[in-house]
Amino acid sequence: MSLPSEQNWLVLQHLISDLTKRGYDIPKGINPEMGLIRSSISSYKRDPSHPDLINGLAKAEMSLNNIQATLITIAEKEGDEYVDDWLDLLKQVMQGEEVFEFAKSRSTFLVNTPPGLTTGRITLKVPLAEERVQEIAEWNGLIIEFDDDVTVELHGDKPNLQVGLKEMGSFFLEE
Repeated sequence: MSLPSEQNWLVLQHLISDLTKRGYDIPKGINPEMGLIRSSISSYKRDPSHPDLINGLAKAEMSLNNIQATLITIAEKEGDEYVDDWLDLLKQVMQGEEVFEFAKSRSTFLVNTPPGLTTGRITLKVPLAEERVQEIAEWNGLIIEFDDDVTVELHGDKPNLQVGLKEMGSFFLEE
């Protein structure tokens, strides 16, 4: 289930796309702001009881309202019917309807990462011998976990993790 603010974000993202396809220039700050808003909404969904995240969601919703006003002003150049279509979608969102679905993400988030350590995940093109990865991990003081034959999670201090990932860079080229 998605939140009304999430649906509002989706409608505005589709409006941005449509206006861009129609040749309109979107103000430079809107796309980065939309990214920050999306992050705030996602963070809130992970812990809706946290006061900072509640405040972050409220700020995100205010930003969405400002962006909506800007985009509707741009959309008015396309005519009343065009604007009415988008306003109808926004009205449906305000009534709690799900207008758009989020694209399914292939990303997965790491759960139970060791506290105080930095985590990295690599996905290789082809499976490789565990010994090669274990050797690099041991040499750099990293903890490794194999999710499957081609996905490896590495945990360790950030400088050691960066060195270990650089050393594994050649594995990405193997086919």
